[in-house]
Parts: sequence; structure tokens; C-alpha cells
Amino acid sequence: MKHLLTIAGSDSSGGAGIQADLKTFAAHGVFGMSVITAVTAQNTCGVTLVQDMTPDMITAQIDAVFSDIRVDGVKVGMVSRSESIRAIAEGLKKWKPPVVVIDPVMISKSGYPLLQPAACDTLIRELLPLATLLTPNLPEAEAICGFSIKTEGDMEKAATAILSMGAKAVLVKGGHLEGRKADDFLSDGKEGIWLSGERIKTEHTHGTGCTLSSALASNLAKGMSLLDAVQAGKKYVTTAIAHGIALGKGHGPTHHFVDLYKKAGIFEE
Repeated sequence: MKHLLTIAGSDSSGGAGIQADLKTFAAHGVFGMSVITAVTAQNTCGVTLVQDMTPDMITAQIDAVFSDIRVDGVKVGMVSRSESIRAIAEGLKKWKPPVVVIDPVMISKSGYPLLQPAACDTLIRELLPLATLLTPNLPEAEAICGFSIKTEGDMEKAATAILSMGAKAVLVKGGHLEGRKADDFLSDGKEGIWLSGERIKTEHTHGTGCTLSSALASNLAKGMSLLDAVQAGKKYVTTAIAHGIALGKGHGPTHHFVDLYKKAGIFEE
């Protein structure tokens, strides 16, 4: 069994953050571990408060896991402060995991800022070059690249810019573009591939970015090629969104275990 580590924030409602990551790891048959970067008070309607872990605590968690357990892959999600980003970057350089998928979480679905403005430069400078794969949505890609992304051509330009910053590969997610499709652009600098995606009409999309990046980390750690890992990850997330859970008063979560529940005969529409 592969062992995957998520380094991210905690979501008290269970739909995103480390909770979504660990559910995704379990759904992919890998053993999940966590380093908590921040505790968030949030529900399906939004985030109300964020309490960051100290850099020393982040470092201690990373060292505790790596010093005892083989880590086959890492997913990095919400990190709000420059000091926290530096602690993570130092830990990854020290322990050198074979797979690092970074989801540069900047703003919650409800609009709450999760990455301090000054920390974006630190992320670009210190964490982005360690990425096996970076998975920004369009607003995140705009913040990283410094230009507006309105077309598919802009997405390709953004991928080139991000690769020049040191990431080995990038998946620019096109869900924020207008239209019936939700196509993504994948590039490793040698080849760029457009991946078509179905746009599903639903309000229950809380934690989709966390879920996708954790699926990709799981697939890559299990030895899939980059393209196969992304295609399988997109298929998993599309199914999870299509069966999103009507939970709470706002954006409900995706269903991480729908396929397993169906096989077990316990799934309810």
C-alpha cells in the first residue's frame, strides 16, 4: 500500500482541506497522513475564522511523519503565511518525497482569502519549484502569472509561464471560463494537452480542488503516467461532483466514496 501525506488546512465542515484529502486517499486505496497548516472555522456557507499553526509545529509534524513512515507522495494545499510556506519547503527539500502535487489554494469558494498577499511571492519562489505538478484554477493562475486569463490561449500562456518558474508540470483548470465545457490544459513543457470536461450543474462543489489534487497525488504515487493520472483524477472528481451531497445551507461537498458505496450496495440517490 502506498502512503500519502497531505499538508493543508483543516475544514470543520469536512468538505475540503485535509478532511477531503484523507477521504480521497482512502477512496484510492492509499494510506493517508496529515500535517495541519491551519485550523479553519467553516461550513457550507463560508469561512469565518482561520488559526494558523506555527512554523515550528508544521516542521515538527513533517519530521514526525517522514522520520518514521515511508512517504510515497505529498499533496500541499492551503498555506496562508510566508513563514509556513518556508517551513514546508524546507521540509520537502530535507525529506525529498518522490511526488509533490501542489494546489495553490488562495481563496475559499465563498470568497474568504486563504493566502496572505505577501505570501504569494514566497509560494512562487520557494514552493512552486518543488512541484511535480501544480494545479491552479484560473484566479490562482492569474495571481501566480500576473496577467488576466480569459481564453484558452491565455491558459496555454499561463502554463508556459508557470513551468518557467520551476514546476515540472502544470494543470491549468478551466472551470472558471464561460461556456458549457470545463476544459483543462496539462503541460510538462514538452507537450501540452487539452482535456475535455463536463460542466455539471450543481451547487455541491465544496472541496473539488482539494479532492482533485489528492486524487492526482494518489495516482502519481501509484506509478501512473502524468496523463493517465490526470485523466483518472478528472474522472473520479466528475463522478464525485455528479453525486454531490446536499448538506447544509450552502455549497455541499462532493461524494468521495460514491463508487465504493455503489459496489457495497449502500448508495442512495
